[in-house]
Formats: sequence, C-alpha cells, structure tokens
Amino acid sequence: MEMLRRNFFRLLMVLVAGWGLIASPANALVEININKGNVEPLPIAITDFLQGELAQKISGVIAADLKRSGLFAPIDKGAFIEKISNPDATPRFEDWKVINAQALVIGRVTQEGDGRLKAEFRLWDTFAGQQMLGQQFYTQPENWRRVAHIIADAIYERITGEKGYFDTRIVYVAESGPKNARKRQLAIMDQDGANSRALTNSNDIVLTPRFSPNRQEITYMSFENQQPRVYLLQLETGQREVVGNFPGMTFAPRFSPDGQRVIMSLQQEGNANIYTMDLRSRTTTRLTNTAAIDTSPSYSPDGSRIVFESDRGGKQQLYVMGADGSGQTRISFGDGSYSTPVWSPRGDLIAFTKQSGGKFSIGVMKPDGSGERILTTGFHNEGPTWAPNGRVLMFFRQNAGAGGPQLYSIDLTGYNEQLVQTQGFASDPAWSPLME
Repeated sequence: MEMLRRNFFRLLMVLVAGWGLIASPANALVEININKGNVEPLPIAITDFLQGELAQKISGVIAADLKRSGLFAPIDKGAFIEKISNPDATPRFEDWKVINAQALVIGRVTQEGDGRLKAEFRLWDTFAGQQMLGQQFYTQPENWRRVAHIIADAIYERITGEKGYFDTRIVYVAESGPKNARKRQLAIMDQDGANSRALTNSNDIVLTPRFSPNRQEITYMSFENQQPRVYLLQLETGQREVVGNFPGMTFAPRFSPDGQRVIMSLQQEGNANIYTMDLRSRTTTRLTNTAAIDTSPSYSPDGSRIVFESDRGGKQQLYVMGADGSGQTRISFGDGSYSTPVWSPRGDLIAFTKQSGGKFSIGVMKPDGSGERILTTGFHNEGPTWAPNGRVLMFFRQNAGAGGPQLYSIDLTGYNEQLVQTQGFASDPAWSPLME
C-alpha cells in the first residue's frame, strides 16, 4: 500500500527536522470557539517567497488557503516596511508590529542538483519576537501546489492548535450541457478547486461519490446500461469493479471507517433498507427492516454507530443506531424534513440537509439530536461533506434561475461561506481525508 501511495502521488517529500530551532510551545494565537460567532481573523504577513516566480506562486497559495479559512487576514504587501532578502536572518519585529502583523511567514524555494525543489519557511510571532515553526520540504517541481497546501496546514495547526485541511482533495459530480441533456462525470480536484480532472467519461448518470479512508479509491453509483449499481474506482489505476449486483435500486454507498465495508440503501418492493457489504467476502448484512425508506447511512468515526434518514414516521427524519442495527432511535424533531446526514470526523456533530418553508438549509446537531444549528439557508442547498478536521463543510447549491449547481464551503460559525470555483457546474462533493 505504501508503494501504491508513493506511485500515485509521485511525490518525494521529506520533512527535515532542525531547519532552525522551533520555539518552545506557546499558547495558540487564535482560539477557535464554534459557539463564539464570528471569529476575528488574525492579521498575518505572508511575504513573497524567494526566489523566482514559482516561489511567489507557492506563497500566494499559502495566503489564499489561510484567508479562505476565515481565521486569518493576510496583510496587503504594499503595507510591508521591511523587505525580506535573507529568510535565515531574524526579521525586524518593530517593522511588522507597526502594521499589526501578529504573525509573519517568510520562505525560500530553490532547485536541487537532481531537479527537486527545496521549499523552506519560517513562522514568527512578531509581538513575542520568537520563531514558532521552521520546516523544509523536498518535492518534484510539478507538485509545488501540494507543498504550498502542506505549509499552510503546518501554519494553521501551529497557530490554532487544530489540524489543517488544505492538503486534501474533493471528488464531485461535474455537470455540463443543457438541462435536458446534462452530462454528469466524476471529477476530482484540490480542495481549492485547482488541478481538476475527470475520473469517468460517459453519458451514464453518476451519483454520490465517496472516498475510502485510505484515499486510494472511491465508491459511487452509476446507471450504466440503465442499471443502478455501486462501483469501486481505484484512483491510481482507474480500474473499477462492481461492488455487487442487487435487485432493485441501490442508493448512497459509503465506506466504513476501517475501509473494510460499504454501507448502502437497497430498494426492494417499494421500500428501502440499510445493508452493509464486507468487501473481502462480499457478504451482505441487513441492518434495518421497515416498510419505509431508510437511506443515506453514515458511520461515526469509531465505526460503532450509524446515522441515517428514514420516513418511517411520515416524513424524512434522522435516526441513529448501533453498527449492528440495534437501538434505532430518532434524533431530529424540528420543523420540516431532514436528509443526507453525515457524521463529523471529530465525532461531535452530525451535518444534515433540512427542508422547511420551501427552502433548504445546511445545519449540524449533536449525535443525540440536541444543539441543532442552521449554518446557511438557500433556494436549494444539499449534500454536506466534512473537511477532515471537522471544522468546515462543503455542499452544493442550486440558486433560483441558475443554470446549474455550484459548490460552497462554510465553517461551523456559519459566517465564512465561500464559493468553490469549478470549471463548470458541480454537485455531490465528498472531502478526502488528509493526504500522506
């Protein structure tokens, strides 16, 4: 598996400890409190990395990542007083304090004799006059964007105390063409919308792509040859296989946290129930048995529980049960109907789509149904997916009169909503785990 990972990413990246001394741990400069409301972003100065155009592109991606998080406010370079010419030298802290730069990032990119890039950076606490972090990486030139995302993650984690989410990818359904002849393909891109490429190329309808925990394969639905089936697609090789041939319709496949099973909804004789399939033995186990529609199952991070939606009470609501189907308990009781639940990677929240009053909202609640909070409401919002740090959600939105759906992200404060740029229309996003 490790060899596959290396071949797939084509990335030789080595973190070299010891490029500068890391200051002793200090209190995080930014405290994330999801109940606090609008977090005041931290003013941060990110200088153009030395030397050359590619170095400046790397620092530009770092600044864009941090700004989109809503927790950082990169300072306009026109306000900089000190011009950094030697990243190894201690900066003039007074020049940065006067423009209220509470943190400072400087760096350099050089090319090794073997053609690899060497990217190095330092993170400074300007008011304390201390270096907070210093690291360097080696990689192939074509992977410069990934280096930038990794550096942004390191800065985010050091300052906030939370894992970053920038070195991740999104798999989604790319939509093109007129409404009456819409083409839908699976596509994959970096979390910021860059490096998009198609994974399928046919006129068959594809739905609900989901990453495996090891990031090397996805599961999705396809109506190939007018038959709804669940497929596994290997991202490295492009090889795919049918998970199983089931009578009736199959919906919403998703991996278990250990990657050994796929959980899904199978429709038979007008009702739908939740099943799991062991990917090694290909045996299925039925978890629900109702004359209703049970669908959209999602495991808790430890694999012990499952959240799903069901209309067994008359309209779509959220239910939680044990991984073996025991203890099925309703957790949503607000006005309207609830759908597309997905458990946070942190285990503390469940995201959902809520339809009420003719509008669609994206919200979160605790696993026992308490603490429901609506993050955003629109004409048609649907399909939330979690960033691997459990602090940001992505979803798709169809605006009234718009030609097609688009992807958006929003953090748990509900204030930092951002359009995610894609090459065309996009729906059904799924966030990968952190890459390695």
